[in-house]
Amino acid sequence: MIMMQAVIEVPMLDGEPAPPWPVEPLPPGSWLVLHAGCTDEQTGLFVAALANRIDVMPPGGRDEVVDALLAEELLIATGGLRVSDARVGTSVMPGCCSGLEDWRDWAQPLTGGSPWLGHDPGPEVEAIGDALRVWQDGGPNRHRGRWAGHYVDLPRRTLPQLLTGVQRDLVGFLDSLAGWATRCGLGQRGRALVRTVDQNFAITAPLDLSAD
Repeated sequence: MIMMQAVIEVPMLDGEPAPPWPVEPLPPGSWLVLHAGCTDEQTGLFVAALANRIDVMPPGGRDEVVDALLAEELLIATGGLRVSDARVGTSVMPGCCSGLEDWRDWAQPLTGGSPWLGHDPGPEVEAIGDALRVWQDGGPNRHRGRWAGHYVDLPRRTLPQLLTGVQRDLVGFLDSLAGWATRCGLGQRGRALVRTVDQNFAITAPLDLSAD
């Protein structure tokens, strides 16, 4: 069974000040999967990851962090889409500098293109007949080094369904974000945050999966 999931990389949050709300204690460098079932702590970790990239004016409390996020021209999150083959237990993760904000680029193989998925390692999509082979480290490193021979195969015809599932998960995560914001007492700030995340990560906009 092939799965495609939206993920962000967990940043280092050991500095001061600490996030002004509870966060899931996942280790830095691990991956947080975004979906409708995320807990408040997991959702808080996502928002903390967004805020970890920007400067927040003192005192750096809850409202100040959210205001700083809303003032940003562009929100980004290290991550992207994880592709897994549960049958063989293999997953391909986003590469360094890949961003969740570019998740829609995964539609490019439908028209003969290949999305940029990061580097070090550099995931790459190779078209093989009617299949797409997703390498963890592409180019000359496909057959050498740490990730030699590490890939996931998926039928090209399944890509629209997989991406539709990713969008459904992200829309569900927006609901989790809205619930988290309400329980945090963010009021209008919370509603604005949900809209901002939706816009910056192109979540609810129509998804073009045309192969023409």
